[in-house]
Amino acid sequence: MSEVDSLKERISRRDYTVGVIGLGYVGLPLILRFGEVGFRVIGFDVDAAKIKQLNDGASYIQHVPAARVQALLASCRFEATASVERLAEPDAVIICVPTPLTQHRDPDLRYVEKTADAVGATLRRHQLVCLESTTYPGTTDEVVLPRLEARGLRVGEDFFLAFSPEREDPGNTQFDTATIPKVVGGVTPACLALATALYGEAIKQIVPVASTRVAEATKILENVYRAVNIALVNELKIAFERMGINVWDVIEAAKTKPFGFQPFYPGPGLGGHCIPIDPFYLTWKAREYGVATRFIELAGEINAGMPAYVIQKLMDALNERGKALKGSRVLVLGAAYKRDTDDSRESPGLEIMEELFHKGAQVDYSDPHLPRLPVVRRHKIDLASVPLTETSLRQYDAVLLVTDHSRFPYELIHRSATLIVDSRNAFRARGLGGPHVVSA
Repeated sequence: MSEVDSLKERISRRDYTVGVIGLGYVGLPLILRFGEVGFRVIGFDVDAAKIKQLNDGASYIQHVPAARVQALLASCRFEATASVERLAEPDAVIICVPTPLTQHRDPDLRYVEKTADAVGATLRRHQLVCLESTTYPGTTDEVVLPRLEARGLRVGEDFFLAFSPEREDPGNTQFDTATIPKVVGGVTPACLALATALYGEAIKQIVPVASTRVAEATKILENVYRAVNIALVNELKIAFERMGINVWDVIEAAKTKPFGFQPFYPGPGLGGHCIPIDPFYLTWKAREYGVATRFIELAGEINAGMPAYVIQKLMDALNERGKALKGSRVLVLGAAYKRDTDDSRESPGLEIMEELFHKGAQVDYSDPHLPRLPVVRRHKIDLASVPLTETSLRQYDAVLLVTDHSRFPYELIHRSATLIVDSRNAFRARGLGGPHVVSA
């Protein structure tokens, strides 16, 4: 029996430990899934608060029930730790760390680099390392591989390295970690064989591809596709508004075509870890090859300009009522980037709030999924969510809807607010119109 076949046999018997580095929106569901199908799992994170919560049986992600954590703890197959010295313990190490942008919109790979250095320092024979963090094609073999081989071990023989892009969709009730097809690319055929064997035990459909670069490019394509199409409808929203046409009516009519069209919807800007960031990873890498990705960069410019467009619509609506934005009381509805989640990563709502503060407005927010704004890399806003009552709503000069959570009391808001600026068409879609409701 070959070495890879022996390891695959251990995987099938669950005589195999899986470690996940980075226990956020990607890493936590993944480690729970591996634990639930019978693997011993170890979670690694630098956030001591997360480690304590998990070891106490709590969950800090709304759509991940604490009961799943508690059940896995009770099985004695799961523990969380901040100790990188223990990275030699797992047979497989899956890296799920952030890949943000610098202030100049260049890739910021410091978390991947530090993690690869830590894994390389403890790397032992037969270990499988898999990167899931979204990044540009070439990261696995140009950035991670040299750090793992620095102590003399050889990929495909002594250890194994793969890339498998995360495809988590927080709040999606139709697909989850187990049912979203998993793309996997290996540095060598042996790496691919071992990685597909491991993921195949926890995920229903595995999609092997020719290389780690193909796997990396797959994730970039998925997100560029969405970013470009969202930019298109955002631009059309502005153009159609000047023509007196409601873009939402146009989209509803167009999506009745049973072929050749997929609906995308405008909004106040892009949010989440993927779509606002990943296209810029590709444009940066493409410049290395002398390619100008003008189409993608234009889409990025359009989407990045939407928060300013929404604020301008708010200013115009206030101005028509004889008020300046400076000094006005504004209530922002929604701080999460996506409906019915507590995920505020790259949320346009945070950017809009900061700009409103900068322009002199008095700003509050309300979000049933985020009782207090989290501290994130780019935004440092210290606010607690305001309860929505008829009395509280009447205190504001304007209510600005950024995230169309289903738990918002739309009829109460419509009845009580003196001015509503709606960037999601949430009120009109519910038949709640009138002169005090302005589309943005």
